[in-house]
Amino acid sequence: MSFRILVTRDFDQMSKVAADLVEADIREKHAVKDEYVLGLATGNTPTGLYKHLAKAFNAGRIDPRRIRSFNLDEYVGLPGENPQQRTLHPESYSSFMVSELFALLGQKFRETNVPAGTLIDQTELIRALERHPDSYELRGSDKGKAVVIKELADGVLRQIKEGVLDAYAKKIASFGGIDLHIVGVGARGHVAFHESGIPFETSPMLLVRLDDDTVQNAIADGHFTSVDESPRYAISMGAGLVFQARTVVLLANGTRKTLPVCESVLGPVRPDVPISYGQRFVESGGTLVYVLDEAAAAALLSRRSEVEARGCELIDLRGQPYERVADLAFTRDPSTGRMR
Repeated sequence: MSFRILVTRDFDQMSKVAADLVEADIREKHAVKDEYVLGLATGNTPTGLYKHLAKAFNAGRIDPRRIRSFNLDEYVGLPGENPQQRTLHPESYSSFMVSELFALLGQKFRETNVPAGTLIDQTELIRALERHPDSYELRGSDKGKAVVIKELADGVLRQIKEGVLDAYAKKIASFGGIDLHIVGVGARGHVAFHESGIPFETSPMLLVRLDDDTVQNAIADGHFTSVDESPRYAISMGAGLVFQARTVVLLANGTRKTLPVCESVLGPVRPDVPISYGQRFVESGGTLVYVLDEAAAAALLSRRSEVEARGCELIDLRGQPYERVADLAFTRDPSTGRMR
């Protein structure tokens, strides 16, 4: 069992420490196997990590040609007349990954994958949901809901279930699962578009009707100009699939993340805080590392004894010279010497 919480000074140190963790894991895995499967998140939080990671690839310390990546999620309902226009929309997660990581690489990944949300016409989806209410059920205790498509569904809904949701989960499994997942956390403790209140026992890949707060936040952050322009649905890995990776590196910065981060460690495992699923992940033998800035870690630092009583290793890197950070951040199995 391994659950480490690394506390950093600020966004810059958080990004560098997290990038070093990812680089170290890739180097270690590449020593024993040809291909590495990397899970990727979008949003502001991992952007600094991606810049550092691109430098590591371009410097030749790790080989991007031996990396296969899978992104967490993608919108359904981006503006555009066809899938190509929606995929190229500046707010699509495909566009985000190109600008923030893929275009920075001198040599490209072996393969990149993003859920095919832009292939779905949101108007057709809404029409199918209205016409065939017996073909799906909504699951979730809050405003954001998982749209669980039943086996009896046909037409558009069946195409989404088999060609988008099931196909993505099967492709991940076909490559042996994800070695390391980089994830962020939403202000309510959600991961990707596994919204607060969606049960864990749903599907590996989710079709999600977005919480009104999620839509409003996207508008407030300047991603969309109005509710009419903002997508109302998304395709997302569920928390259960996210935490099937062998290692999960979770980044969080800022005061908006303080409470959900604390609840995910010291509270019960519950769908209201989806990242709390990480507790089950650790109990089942997974490696979980939180890399937090000072603001996001504030509540955990004030309750350090409780954190450590839960079996979590809390490592404060704020006052450390950078050359000591790697030694403090990485713990190794004394019998094998491998990072854990």
